[in-house]
Amino acid sequence: MNVILLERVKNLGDLGDTVRVAPGYGRNYLLPKGIALPATDSNRKVFETRKAELIKKSSASFNAAKLRAEKIGGKSVTVKALAAEEGKLYGSVGPAEIVRAAEAAGIDVAKAELDMVDGPIRAIGTYDVIVRLHGEVETSLSVIVVEEKAA
Repeated sequence: MNVILLERVKNLGDLGDTVRVAPGYGRNYLLPKGIALPATDSNRKVFETRKAELIKKSSASFNAAKLRAEKIGGKSVTVKALAAEEGKLYGSVGPAEIVRAAEAAGIDVAKAELDMVDGPIRAIGTYDVIVRLHGEVETSLSVIVVEEKAA
């Protein structure tokens, strides 16, 4: 299935590119979310008329993401978790716990924006988590996992 991209998609293409994608990916993800249009002659004309508007929208979201990245970059959040004496956690710390700790610290981040490359955190310590705010903008957030004293 060939589609015209209406915004930049990581590992696929840039705004205005005509790319070939799997039919399910196109029908079930790209088209319903408004990320792409089927590559037909009439849709190419529609894209050309909307091109300036789409470029402006893309630029605005990129700039907003850069501002958020400046606010988030270099900050740290503390997450308390129950742990054994050797520092191993009972359970793990995932994106949901990090988002709650970030909200408590006044940092605006969504669960879907967090990229925990090594998976959930399973031990006490300091970890860097990647925050992807836009296809081209990412920053890191320091997560400090400390032991919560059981009552």
